[in-house]
Amino acid sequence: MKTVLTYGTFDLFHIGHLNILKRLKEQGDRLIVGVSTDEFNAIKGKKPVVPFEQRIEIVKAIKYVDEAIPEETWAQKREDIAKYGVNVFGIGEDWRGKFDDLDDEVEVIYLPRTSGISTTEMKRVLSEFDERHVQSLKNTLDTLSQIVKELS
Repeated sequence: MKTVLTYGTFDLFHIGHLNILKRLKEQGDRLIVGVSTDEFNAIKGKKPVVPFEQRIEIVKAIKYVDEAIPEETWAQKREDIAKYGVNVFGIGEDWRGKFDDLDDEVEVIYLPRTSGISTTEMKRVLSEFDERHVQSLKNTLDTLSQIVKELS
């Protein structure tokens, strides 16, 4: 049995996440996914929108995923490789070269990202909807509602 291991935050789960999990599953018989905890993300300088407990449940529900585990430290990767009998470590190409040191134990592969989608970009777009913009939208809707009432 060929076991594949990957890690990620999987915040605001989108088609890019699904595509990489599908491609990783195609690399072996079993796919184990480490989902970064909120505490570990804080160490990495990330602040997920979706809490860890929900993110790991989403990942567990994906048909390509055989097991989802918490990722709590950088050093955990070597421990998990031994613990789960991993043959392939795979991750997105944006991490290219960062995990080459694992190639003494497993095959390391970097997969291309899905173009046109990223959690970072989604968060940037969502951040545009600050309180001032939301209030402006509400005011516009109130005005439109009033116009509709007057025309009725």
